[in-house]
Amino acid sequence: MIYTITFNPALDYVISVDHFKTGVVNRVNEEHIFCGGKGLNVSFILKELGYDSKALGFVAGFTGDEIARLAREEMGINADFIKVKEGMSRINVKLRSDEESEINGIGPKITKEDLEKLFKQLDQMDKSDVLVLSGSIPKSISSGIYETILHRLQDKNIFSVVDATGDLLMNVLKYKPFLIKPNNHEIEEIFNVKLENEEDLIFYAKKLQEEGARNVLISLAGDGSLLVDEHGGTHRIGVCKGKVKNSVGAGDSMVAGFIAGYLRNGDYMEALELGTACGGATAFSDSLATKDFIYENLRQLKGEK
Repeated sequence: MIYTITFNPALDYVISVDHFKTGVVNRVNEEHIFCGGKGLNVSFILKELGYDSKALGFVAGFTGDEIARLAREEMGINADFIKVKEGMSRINVKLRSDEESEINGIGPKITKEDLEKLFKQLDQMDKSDVLVLSGSIPKSISSGIYETILHRLQDKNIFSVVDATGDLLMNVLKYKPFLIKPNNHEIEEIFNVKLENEEDLIFYAKKLQEEGARNVLISLAGDGSLLVDEHGGTHRIGVCKGKVKNSVGAGDSMVAGFIAGYLRNGDYMEALELGTACGGATAFSDSLATKDFIYENLRQLKGEK
């Protein structure tokens, strides 16, 4: 089973305005409401690729009820959220105009008792299950929560995937995550360096492996991505071709595609190709990518007709 965690899911209110101006009333041309959260994005793309997952996390208030409904009924995800008492789940406003802007809500207060309920859910995991930890942590939770979770699960031999930044990432490497997905700028911040070429990328990817990471997938935006696998292999790939419509969820889609590709036959290049196709398909869509569009991008990436 694949488990994903979204600590602070949200209702994403996505609006489009021709030319946004401050100090005046702006009329919305188009609006959508989506169920937002990195773990939920991963679960949705996995579903499109034929893999079941269980989406865990915390919700609160009437917005939390709507998130749970949308996840199950609209996204088709097996969501097992924990309902907390204080606060309400976020409403995030995402403005698409000449530039993209976001206003993100705070989210509910998550207590120690709430976290214990999550730990009990995770205790059900077994050997070869996959756990995806992605995104930032609400202020009501300790910044060491990823480390706490992986320490608790370290004897279960699960596959952990961590898509995080800074100390949140570095502090879990000792638990040997199966996959991490920093981008080139995040690596520069971690090591306080300037990456000049592909050799630099490989060098610092191997540094992360020395700290414990098994596979390091580095996203390079318009320049594609680079994977240094646990066997010392290096895999480089470009990007899909298309018009970028949406920056939300592309990285999560890449993570989901990589997991699905690897689970099929353990081939790292195929995992990288499917991950890239998923990321591109979401970037070229108004929301998260659908199965048909993912495979259309995969065929394009492989040069097939």
